[in-house]
Amino acid sequence: MEALLDVVRCPRSGQRLHAEGGRLVTEDGSLSYRVEDGIPVLLPEEAREEGR
Repeated sequence: MEALLDVVRCPRSGQRLHAEGGRLVTEDGSLSYRVEDGIPVLLPEEAREEGR
């Protein structure tokens, strides 16, 4: 997963992502994406807005 995180970006904001609590979260913590069976679901409409 770390190698993937070196190249993949948030499809909505373009920010880098990091793993946090079983989800991928943007650098500023505003959006997160679920990971299903080890596969990130990086569809813009699947993003969850985080209240940080």
